[in-house]
Amino acid sequence: MRPEYIPVGQIVNAHGIKGEVKLNPMGFDPEFIAEFDTLYIGGKKVDVKQSRVHKSVVLLTLPGVEDMDAALALKGKGVSIRREDVEVPEGYYFDEEIEELTVVDCATGESIGKVDKVLTYPAHKIYQVKGEKEYLIPAVPGVFIESVDLDADTVHVHLMKGLASDEN
Repeated sequence: MRPEYIPVGQIVNAHGIKGEVKLNPMGFDPEFIAEFDTLYIGGKKVDVKQSRVHKSVVLLTLPGVEDMDAALALKGKGVSIRREDVEVPEGYYFDEEIEELTVVDCATGESIGKVDKVLTYPAHKIYQVKGEKEYLIPAVPGVFIESVDLDADTVHVHLMKGLASDEN
């Protein structure tokens, strides 16, 4: 099932005394988040008045947040975007869309488990799959990942020796 909202960060502090809030992106470029006119903060729709990137964070000016106290009241709140507001290139998926998908071995056609977590490493992401065994499958299209079908809730993979937790 496709998620309706994608978490993109968390408000970590106020910035200055005029009510700007500091958003720490989690797994996203600050420039990507700064492009959105509408964010969902603590589950509530908020139309952003202004956003700008400062170092590695996004500074937001929000309606009704006019001073430092109002900005600090938002500290710790999660920030999300609505999935349907985002156009992504073919073959690109958000981690939340991959988690919980059934993983099928291309060689046997059998399910080996579900994606439990998407782990991020410098070279590429890794799908942690839990079933009878635990697998760590590099998210490399054409090598380990044959296909992702969000409508069928499946990921087809090529397994190789050493991907299961009990293999050498």
